[in-house]
Amino acid sequence: MSAKHKIEVFTAGCSACNETVDMVKQLAGSAHELVIHDMHKREIAKRAKQQGIHRVPAVVIDGKVAECCGGSKPDENILRRTLA
Repeated sequence: MSAKHKIEVFTAGCSACNETVDMVKQLAGSAHELVIHDMHKREIAKRAKQQGIHRVPAVVIDGKVAECCGGSKPDENILRRTLA
């Protein structure tokens, strides 16, 4: 069994963000801790900037920006492998 991960999704409520949230919820299930962050909140946007997030949607796994987030939206296959 894989380890339990803390998965954070930084979102601004756009359609790509909503699709990413749905995808991550499906992949995470109850096996992982999932936190959704609203970039419209100043403290969240500041934290995202400190973590090196420059665009949304962005996925952070265990405190590190996931490799799945290099394109226009997170790559499901890369995210699936990361959580396996």
